[in-house]
Amino acid sequence: MKSLIALWINLANELASRCSTSTTRDINTVSRRIENEGLSFLTITLPSFGKDFQFCLDQGMVTPESFLSFRKVGSCLPSFLRGFMESVFDPCTGVLVNDPSIDSIHAIRQLTLMFAKIELPCSPKRETRAFDDFVDCELEINEKFEYVTEKDLSDFVRISNLLFGPMFSDLAVMVYQNDIIPKHGPGAVAEKLTSNGKYSSRYWPSRLEKVFHVGDFLYPNSRFISDCYDEVDFREPGSETPSRVVSVPKTQKAPRIIGIEPVSLQYVQQGLAEAINAWIKEDFLSDLIGSLDQAPNQELACEGSTSGSLATLDLSEASDRVHSELVRRMLVRFPLLEEAIFACRTERASVPGHGVIPLSKFASMGSALCFPMEAIVFVTICFMGIERDQGHLFSNRRDFSRFIGKVRVYGDDIIIPVDHVFTVTTLLEAFCFKVSDHKSFWTGRFRESCGKEYYSGHDVSIVKVRNKFPLSRQHVPEVVSMVSLRNQLYMAGHWSTVKWLDTQLGKILPDLPPVCPSSQALSRHSFLGYQSERQCDKYHSPLVKASVLVSRSPKDLLDGPDALVKYFLKRGNLPRFDEEHLVRAGRPRVAYIKTRWVSPF
Repeated sequence: MKSLIALWINLANELASRCSTSTTRDINTVSRRIENEGLSFLTITLPSFGKDFQFCLDQGMVTPESFLSFRKVGSCLPSFLRGFMESVFDPCTGVLVNDPSIDSIHAIRQLTLMFAKIELPCSPKRETRAFDDFVDCELEINEKFEYVTEKDLSDFVRISNLLFGPMFSDLAVMVYQNDIIPKHGPGAVAEKLTSNGKYSSRYWPSRLEKVFHVGDFLYPNSRFISDCYDEVDFREPGSETPSRVVSVPKTQKAPRIIGIEPVSLQYVQQGLAEAINAWIKEDFLSDLIGSLDQAPNQELACEGSTSGSLATLDLSEASDRVHSELVRRMLVRFPLLEEAIFACRTERASVPGHGVIPLSKFASMGSALCFPMEAIVFVTICFMGIERDQGHLFSNRRDFSRFIGKVRVYGDDIIIPVDHVFTVTTLLEAFCFKVSDHKSFWTGRFRESCGKEYYSGHDVSIVKVRNKFPLSRQHVPEVVSMVSLRNQLYMAGHWSTVKWLDTQLGKILPDLPPVCPSSQALSRHSFLGYQSERQCDKYHSPLVKASVLVSRSPKDLLDGPDALVKYFLKRGNLPRFDEEHLVRAGRPRVAYIKTRWVSPF
């Protein structure tokens, strides 16, 4: 923890110098409170200060309920980081000054939010509370969905059919013609199978068999079906394998809760999700929904911070609040597609401390269909609000095209015109969603979307610490994270702090030559280029001596018909890059850091 405190102190002094202020008292405050409160001051208390600061920026003044964990003396501004705060808010009234210092805004955000996403385990109490919240969310959306009016549901179905009707129709045809090509994802499955072991699974729920014939998905051709069909483990709905709900590190305040899907359901979900994303990519809907590229959302957030015409909304527990009945209503005119999507939906989940519970949500985070279906739902609700505000109905798909560049959804990051914020947020809450007040912005000049933050057109995004610092080079994830942090700070212009980090890294990695960002070396990125230390005998290209990350997939043998299925499911015409994919597969379990001669670019 001492190294994290030292990092904060170095960065505070550098930012204070840049903003012509002093952080001596702030450093004393941080040191004293960490001694009393521990690491949670950096990972929980400071981030709450940063979120309050962003909220006050959006409101245009320091609100009375902000900064409650910090002392206020003589004015409404907190004493902590006072030198920066006075360049942003009037010290007497707390009102946003006419021309706030962009450097001070960035400095406050950097010093308070840099440890917000550090991947450290939560306390058992917080983890238990997160699982309790998961179950409580189920009860809440069930209760609230009963109050959704038929008028709202009717409008939702009508607009979703206008927007996505052609896609739903084409997907239904693909299901009918057996054109959905499944695939196994890279993540874990409920049965805890290995990467290649997924191809040997013979688990196939009966409701899945009604739409997707097992012979077309688990076997390479009909000859193998006649020999192996008796091996299939068909399950009725009451005896199906439930999804496995687990927690993964997110912040020290609360973990991220995800559902690990059964292998056969995930197998089909991936194929349907791929078909949905491919259809959207070829349609004008790609300008309204993002699935791979976050840059358009970030550009619109920048535009919104400049003009004030666009709002950025963020939803809490977005994935867990998409009610399955809402998706079912949306697909009511496409019964075959509805049956296909719900055939591969997990209906039960095993939650630690609660046993196996039925699910009302459409899908937990972890399902391949969670991301695309929630985006479809959110876009539909956004246009419901816009339609009600403009006073006339959308009549065809061309009516939506004029909102390109004004409406866009990437997961639960939503961008809409400011004029429609009230109606859209009201509708979102009517459909059981929660709009996060401290992460949604539309009043002032601060905007945030997809990891980028802007104030009045200026990029005030920060560098975040993702892991604790390593004690030796055997702590591989920590070393990789520290090198990445150093390079991000370098690119952000925090060179005094980078100089201190280079000293700390040099104690662990003795070889840190300057390299280009594209190099595979774990080394220092530099605007000044690189210096070649020797030349490759074979290719006559420059080489430098540096540390590299070395890992290898675990042994995972696959042979026979299952290997043939993997071959037939390969995308594209090019051969596989990994010639050992039938012998080794999956994410490496162990990684090493070794010193080698490598290319600096």
